[in-house]
Amino acid sequence: MTTVLSDAPATSLRQRMIEDMNMRRFTRKTQFDYVRHVARFATYLGRPPDTATVEELRQFQVEQREAGIGIPTMNSIVSALRFFFTHTIDRPDLSRKLYTVKNPRSLPVVLSRDEVVLLLGATNCLKHKAALSVAYGAGLRAAEVTMLKVRDVDSKRMLLRVERGKGGRYRNALLPADLLALLREWWTVGRKQGVMHADGWLFPGMHYLKPLSTRQLHRIVVDAAEAAGIKKRVGPHTLRHSFATHLLEDGVDIRIIQALLGHANLETTAFYTTVATRTVRAVISPLDKLTTLLEAQVAPPG
Repeated sequence: MTTVLSDAPATSLRQRMIEDMNMRRFTRKTQFDYVRHVARFATYLGRPPDTATVEELRQFQVEQREAGIGIPTMNSIVSALRFFFTHTIDRPDLSRKLYTVKNPRSLPVVLSRDEVVLLLGATNCLKHKAALSVAYGAGLRAAEVTMLKVRDVDSKRMLLRVERGKGGRYRNALLPADLLALLREWWTVGRKQGVMHADGWLFPGMHYLKPLSTRQLHRIVVDAAEAAGIKKRVGPHTLRHSFATHLLEDGVDIRIIQALLGHANLETTAFYTTVATRTVRAVISPLDKLTTLLEAQVAPPG
């Protein structure tokens, strides 16, 4: 944390912002990012951020973009500042001076089913295989995988409880039978290793009291892809993309997929239709039907 947000006047601001985020059930990662982004603005000012003027806020955005800050990062900074000005210090006049930039979306990287099999089979660590299987089998985000606790596995209803998803939303995720069997195997091994506890993390990190980090999970995916000979650029979210795309190709209703993924907007889920190649190939073009009709018309009678 910067010195500006660590001195006496700013500490209360920081604490109030954290309390505001806790009330809205923001994830730990979101809270960390938001505080970091506001600290970035405070460093730019050289004084507490609640003293900012409209012109200083405008100039900050200009200089950040001129410095080559990427669109996703800049939009994340804007979201953090907008939250701070709107909810923490009640300055909507400043919040209205923050501008997001539309980020052109590239097609998500998706693994074929064969590639998923290779990826999951490429790791010899049972914990890693179980974590990757949860990412693909339940379609969870990286942070959702790492924040799962043992008690979140509901074997009676065959569900995974995602208690703090994106935006602090709660939801139930799929728990396929094969995944449950794998998690039970990991539970047995983890108990023998002394790292698994009934009230502990489903995927402990270096110390059993701390969860696996999203960075560690990313490294696990990358290492497994390299071992499997997969040349695509992959990460934990690739498995989530693949989960959604494969469900769509199997004919699952897009609204069900939206609920499983925890998307607030159906438009976000609909983006997967652009990469669901099996679905596209199964569509009969009206030209094909027209050609069939024309052939029937010119065919000789009898």
